Amino acid sequence: MAKIGIVIGSLRKESFSKKVAGNVAKLFPEGYTTELIEIGNLPLYNEEYDDNSPAEYTAFRSKVRAVNAILFVTPEYNRSIPGVLKNALDVGSRPYGQSVWAGKPAAIISHSIGNIGGFGANHHLRQVLMFLDMPILQQPEVYLANTPKLFDEKGQINNADTVKFLQSYVDAFGALIERYLA
Repeated sequence: MAKIGIVIGSLRKESFSKKVAGNVAKLFPEGYTTELIEIGNLPLYNEEYDDNSPAEYTAFRSKVRAVNAILFVTPEYNRSIPGVLKNALDVGSRPYGQSVWAGKPAAIISHSIGNIGGFGANHHLRQVLMFLDMPILQQPEVYLANTPKLFDEKGQINNADTVKFLQSYVDAFGALIERYLA
């Protein structure tokens, strides 16, 4: 049994990241559970908090510690990751030597409203996760383009080939997780 934490790099109530995450969460097989990990309430990281962390930091770090793996779903902002996501990564990695991310298998789904599919965000996030000592699913990679067109009126992915591809991604992520849980 594995518990997957889902970290969404967008704060917008009806964000495409949340819709993608909701659709992908349903693709995990029996024995896996998913939990959204809130990042929008985290004060901006400040090293002065290392000795006396805000309650939001403590709760966030506890949630990350309690999961076996992390799925990141993020839009691309200015060819990189949103600031709120970078802040969450920083909060979880501190104080120095006490990172809650280390050793947790990770997967990344990036997207954009244009044709590039969040390529810049995906690769910038990979750089950070490698430094945080998170084994990252390398193949397949997910870059979802033209995100507004992916959903029907109920927020479900409207393309069977996309769902099939995402299922193969979840299956590959599951295999990575199993290697690290064994």
